[in-house]
Amino acid sequence: MLGPLQVQGATGPLRVPPGRQEVILAALLLESNRVVSTSQLVDLIWEDNPPETARTQVQICVSRLRKLLAGAEGEVTLVTRPPGYVLHTNAGNVDAALFTSLVQRARALRESGDAEEAVGLLRSAVTLWQGECLTGLDSGPLANKARQLNEERLAAVELRIRIELELGRHDRLVGELQRLTHEHPLREKLHGQLIQALYWSGRQAEALEAFRTARRYLADELGLEPSRELRDLEAAILAGELPPPNAAAPSAVPAARPAEPAPEARAEQTSTSAETPATPAAETVRQDTIPHQLPADIADFVADGQRLAALEKALAGGDGRGTVPLAAITGKPGTGKSTLAVHVAHALAETGFPDGQLYCDLRGTTGAPATPVEVLGRFLRALGIPGQLIPESLDERAEMYRTRLASRRVLVVLDDAAGEGQVLPLLPGSRGCAVLVTSRARLTALPGAHRVELDVLDEDRALELLSRIIGEDRVTGEAVAAEALVRTVGQLPLALRIVAARLAARPHWTLASMVHRLANERHRLDELAHGEMTMRASLSLTYEGLAPGDRGLLRLLSMAQAPTLPSWLAGALLDDHRPFPSDLLEPLVDVQMLDVAGMETGGFRYRFHEIIRVYAREQLAVQHPPEERKAAFARMAGGWMHLAQQAHRKVYGGDFTVLHGDAPRWEPPAAYTDEALADPLAWLDAEQGALCGMVEHAADEGLHDLSWDLATSLVTLFEVRGHYDLWERTHRIALAAVRKAGNLRGTAAIRASLGSLYMSRNQYDTARQALYSALDVFQALDDPMGEALCRRDMALIARTGGDDTTALELYGRSLVDFDRAGDVVGRAIVLTQSAHIRMRQGEIDTAQRQLDEALDIYEGIGYTGGRARTLRRVGQLLLEQGRSELAVLTFTEVLELCRDSGDVIGEGHLLRDLGHAFTVMGRPDRARDFFDRAVSAREQIMDFSGGALARLDLARLLTTEPGRSRELLTPAVEVFRDRRMARELTEAERLLGAC
Repeated sequence: MLGPLQVQGATGPLRVPPGRQEVILAALLLESNRVVSTSQLVDLIWEDNPPETARTQVQICVSRLRKLLAGAEGEVTLVTRPPGYVLHTNAGNVDAALFTSLVQRARALRESGDAEEAVGLLRSAVTLWQGECLTGLDSGPLANKARQLNEERLAAVELRIRIELELGRHDRLVGELQRLTHEHPLREKLHGQLIQALYWSGRQAEALEAFRTARRYLADELGLEPSRELRDLEAAILAGELPPPNAAAPSAVPAARPAEPAPEARAEQTSTSAETPATPAAETVRQDTIPHQLPADIADFVADGQRLAALEKALAGGDGRGTVPLAAITGKPGTGKSTLAVHVAHALAETGFPDGQLYCDLRGTTGAPATPVEVLGRFLRALGIPGQLIPESLDERAEMYRTRLASRRVLVVLDDAAGEGQVLPLLPGSRGCAVLVTSRARLTALPGAHRVELDVLDEDRALELLSRIIGEDRVTGEAVAAEALVRTVGQLPLALRIVAARLAARPHWTLASMVHRLANERHRLDELAHGEMTMRASLSLTYEGLAPGDRGLLRLLSMAQAPTLPSWLAGALLDDHRPFPSDLLEPLVDVQMLDVAGMETGGFRYRFHEIIRVYAREQLAVQHPPEERKAAFARMAGGWMHLAQQAHRKVYGGDFTVLHGDAPRWEPPAAYTDEALADPLAWLDAEQGALCGMVEHAADEGLHDLSWDLATSLVTLFEVRGHYDLWERTHRIALAAVRKAGNLRGTAAIRASLGSLYMSRNQYDTARQALYSALDVFQALDDPMGEALCRRDMALIARTGGDDTTALELYGRSLVDFDRAGDVVGRAIVLTQSAHIRMRQGEIDTAQRQLDEALDIYEGIGYTGGRARTLRRVGQLLLEQGRSELAVLTFTEVLELCRDSGDVIGEGHLLRDLGHAFTVMGRPDRARDFFDRAVSAREQIMDFSGGALARLDLARLLTTEPGRSRELLTPAVEVFRDRRMARELTEAERLLGAC
């Protein structure tokens, strides 16, 4: 299973038929020796749309698997066990189980001090893997388990490296860690281990550069700064105070984050509410009545001590304001507002408020909230006023209430308030009393309130809450599963309490099994229910209180898959063109069904808590027919397409050098578009995740024309930033969609764009094949833009291979095609590229005319990037003419333009150009500096071809330093050989032989 699914027979591998049998076998193996229900197998195979014969088909598959497994090595039996099937086998017969067992044994050995043996077991565990878990298996639900095992594999590698670092094997780990950080650039632990290995190998400068590389990865891909752990490593290196790894010392852990609130689930205990009839009052006023109406406190409460102390101080009148102390606890459903309020009230009750505690559930999230008149009647009776003496009007009851409390110290707890209007009449007039309010609304109009807004628990407090309910042994015994569990429920206190209660009620359940049950989004809310506690009921209270239009928007927003959402999405989903679409979202923010995630390009960003998103999707499926959902999604996708197209236009000065399809666009407000795209590359950077995700989402929804159009439009970003992996991933997804739909033009557009990508990677044979196949289609369709783009790139391949004659012929035909398409930027690019050939052939005047024309075009439309690339060629022409100092000035100007725009590819080119210029000028020290920087710049972005060329440049200068030349040329030769760069390989081998 640790790779493609395979069953080993006595004489070799047994063939497992692909499809249903493969999925069923994988599911049974993953749960070997445990029952897998038939309904689970049906869900795994057909997900949302099982046929009526699903169970019968499962039975047939199981019968065939029994025959297959009869020939398997080792003892394995597949038996029926209601409500499904169980596959009995020894742990050693299943590689996934054996892997887990070896890792567990290794952890135990390490803890007992046998580090060497632990390393050996971890190496054995990892060698069981033959690729990604369950490679090629077509089952979305099983992918979650496969991802978990893939994650455990990396965790085992990280643990083994950590132990080897503790054993002092720093230098031998560097190469492996460099490979691992390249393959997994977002894993901070690997970056931290590489930094430590480099530092303790005596390579402090490289350790700091490794930190900077990690920071760039995290900023580019996630928009995040490194963790505290990585930042602490950098600070320790700079201070010269990094302690060596030591097996006997506790491992470094990230510094604690600022403490979060300790929200917990809403107290479910029934207490006095406005609808409960009062105990009959005495006939006369009782002066000695002391109400104690608080619900019971919760024993397993977890809290942020600092926040608790501040809340208690505010209610005790510690702010010295001279007014009634008032505190408001707000937060989204399930964050533990009521629990926190009850806990604080109990802490203050006896010493701070000896004259009593009043409590009322105001039912603000129900369809019938308590009225202030009802609540005051209840409170007055609790304070000893007989029913017949309580006046009817609100004003008179409020006066009596304030009078009754005037000389007393009473704490009033108002739970689940709908809004300020429900609370204000219930405030006492005496500062000896205090009021604590909870609400899902923010209650910003409550005068002088100390406000506490609860969010989800941080991971440490979530694990602490889980431990208190089910026991610390179960949590520490399944530490990885425990962390996965709290993440799966989004660290939401009520959801965590529910799953913990279910686990406590079923001690035979593992935490991993609960994670598995929650993995299926369609059933997650069904699993988040236990007795009276249900997540669905908690969310529905707020949902049902929304206006119909707000409920509809919440449902439609759940279709968006980006982590944060721009405000214009609301307008697109509703087809509402108002200038300030954020107004549509504010009602959802007010009741905390949607959070404000901050400000980014173009305005506010919003986000869902994942469980709220799941609830909204559940309602979406029920309330909106498929055609309505599809139309809303198409508008949302069309909005992203419109913005991406406008960003490309702002970069290039128009719809130049790009192909577009016929998918409809939806235009966000013009003011939003202007603000968001003031810096189009910055917007593309910020929205990179959402845009790339939309390529895949559109493909999944059948919008193939939009998927390829958006993918090719994003090349604007991918080229400048060097995001080659994203370039390939988005295009592979779009290519599958257009092929499936029979979209010939879309297929050709994607292949042509992939041809450009392969060229950027120096994979010229692959690029040539992609471009020729695309060109054939474009010629058949008589698409001049497609033909122009293909011929332009084919000319560049010919030029790179030294075939200048073919290159010039292709450039000439490409010029004709670009002119037919009316693309002046395409014309300017071709003129610039062909001018380089003219320079090499000594046709200086022709090259100059072509560059002048290209510059005129770029300056006319304001395309800075194109102007920079052409000026680079001007600098090279100046160098050919012997005007070296002017060439250096030109190269320096272009280098600054590249840095200003974040063009890391262009920066590497210009550093080499400056090295060449200073070489010509007889200033080898300056040339060496620029070549050194060029090597670093190219290899930092994994452009190993560019790095190899810069290494060759530098080696030419260092013929008197054979050791350094050998160090430079050895990896360069490998790159030239791999990339089939014949001319460069010949020269590099000659220089290497002379070392």
